[in-house]
Amino acid sequence: MNRRDFCLTGARNLALGALGGSALDAAGLSAASQPADTNPAYGRPEGLAAPDSGVPFKLSVMLWTVFTHLPFEQRLEKVASAGYSNVELVGEFKKWSETEFKNVAQTRRRLGISFDATGGVEHSLADPAQREAFLTDVKTLLPAMEKLECPALIVLTGNKVPSLSHDAQHASCVEGLKRAADLVQGRGVRILLENIDPEENPKYFLTSVAEGFEVIKEVNHPQVRFLYDFFHEQISEGNLIEKLEKNVALVDLVHIADVPGRHEPGTGEINYTNIYKKLVSLGYDRYMAMEFLPTGDAVESLKVAREQVLEAGRRSA
Repeated sequence: MNRRDFCLTGARNLALGALGGSALDAAGLSAASQPADTNPAYGRPEGLAAPDSGVPFKLSVMLWTVFTHLPFEQRLEKVASAGYSNVELVGEFKKWSETEFKNVAQTRRRLGISFDATGGVEHSLADPAQREAFLTDVKTLLPAMEKLECPALIVLTGNKVPSLSHDAQHASCVEGLKRAADLVQGRGVRILLENIDPEENPKYFLTSVAEGFEVIKEVNHPQVRFLYDFFHEQISEGNLIEKLEKNVALVDLVHIADVPGRHEPGTGEINYTNIYKKLVSLGYDRYMAMEFLPTGDAVESLKVAREQVLEAGRRSA
């Protein structure tokens, strides 16, 4: 199953630093305290991984893209063998028993892996009629995130509501995120809003990164940030680096895959070397997750992608 299937059918949701001071002001967000990686309630596993050598940000793998034929813990072992210390989920844990949670915790600690983000919210932000169900989804996921020591929840706007104006749906997203922020206040959990391109899901509401940043600014909460997916935005509107420069203080996570095909960086039209170098020069210190479908051996593809990032960092030094 690929991510296109998740977005088109809704199964993705089911299964599924910021700079300080003047940079925050430039991005239009008040200089409230920045979101911390450490959640006092959760403690800290052996990783939050230290930044990979040569870059200020942390590298991760979105797990739905790789090793899907293997049991979960073996998938973590494969990720670790490729050199990564962080993994992102799409709600794979929803039906786990307490024993499974404990076994996975032991495995990830042994491997030095952290879960840096997960999806799993089923209901819509754009539809105000689904507001309470959306908030229930968030509340329901928080205990599992605590067990996983996972500090970020990825949320989607859901599809357009034909009976509502665009402005009304935009406002619904803002209000829903403000309400979600109230639920995670003080928990050390961040809410991350993601863009999806209109080719993957023609019905999806938030196809524009520019509008996504406006939503985050209007929410104006330090625990609500943006997931900038370069793959989706290249298809939607392009102009990736300028929007990154203007809004990097609002970004908590970036996703990496090339266009067309959602394959490894370097297989398509996006100049990821320049993007990596720009992230380093901007001092971006949050997360970068590989979310590509490998064309060959997945471990080797992830190793090569990681080395490309680190090499760009060395060139920027």
